[in-house]
Amino acid sequence: MLRPRAVAALLAAALLCALTSACDSGSGPAGGDRPAVSLAGSDHLGGAPVYVAQERGLWSAEGIEATVTTQPTGRDALNAVLGGQAQLGVVGDLPAVTAALGGRELRIVADLSRFSDWRLLSRTDRQITGFAALKGRKVGVPQGTNVEYALSRMLASVQLTAADVTVVNLAPNQVTSALARGDVDAGVTFPSFYDSARTTLGDRYAELPFTGYTARTLLVAGPKATEETTTAVLRALLKAQHEITADPAAARSAVLAQSKGALQAGYVDAFQPRYAYGATLSPELLDQLEHEATWAKTAQNMPGSADRAALQRHLNPGPLSAVDPAAVTVR
Repeated sequence: MLRPRAVAALLAAALLCALTSACDSGSGPAGGDRPAVSLAGSDHLGGAPVYVAQERGLWSAEGIEATVTTQPTGRDALNAVLGGQAQLGVVGDLPAVTAALGGRELRIVADLSRFSDWRLLSRTDRQITGFAALKGRKVGVPQGTNVEYALSRMLASVQLTAADVTVVNLAPNQVTSALARGDVDAGVTFPSFYDSARTTLGDRYAELPFTGYTARTLLVAGPKATEETTTAVLRALLKAQHEITADPAAARSAVLAQSKGALQAGYVDAFQPRYAYGATLSPELLDQLEHEATWAKTAQNMPGSADRAALQRHLNPGPLSAVDPAAVTVR
């Protein structure tokens, strides 16, 4: 017969074993706990599939628990990924290119959307009736974002460069006020600020449309992202993508709700249909990354190689190939 002290020891050991087993099982898929995934977003419309997935709770069906935060720009979202605050990021093509040139550990896993409806904002009293009239003028732009590259394409369309203008670095929400004060003659900012500029400037508002640059919203993975969770995120995003196509009005409502007051319904209704959605990895994306890398090395004195093969090494087609093989056409 076991002594009371021995019985107590056995009971304690059994309890410890049970607790250890529970802890071990809870850390894996069999335990029922979903792996946590953090995403840093920027443009609500460019990253609409992310916000639709968040609003509709599509993550849980893929066995993950996702947290989505929204940063002011894609550059900020990228910094969150590179700094380890987020595993995945929704960023523009230019921030991704500059990170690749800088030798940062970054993997582009999907091109989520495309947009090409840009505007140069100005004032009627500046009499900027064409892009050539920008020569010698002050132009406000959030540097380090896709918007800066959009300005470079506007200037290139009339054989000008940034050296022909005075570029003033402004936050996206500062371009309108700088125009109103007369601190700059023109500005380029995110489309979500077009309406506020029109309202603020009133009869003085002027704009020049530009479609010569297609901005791409990319899903990128940082050092802390795993193949498994990235693939699960893409599965949820493809479902959200289908919902955007099947019911565009409901998708716009989902994005508006997720913006938490940052966007107005009129803007979402007008501009979300101007985005082309569909997760891909294509030769066209690689062409654009190569062109932007060449520009960044000249205009921003970036290090690194703009060679196509070097940039392709920053593409990770594995997760998207596992979810939708036909969407990966880059070789």
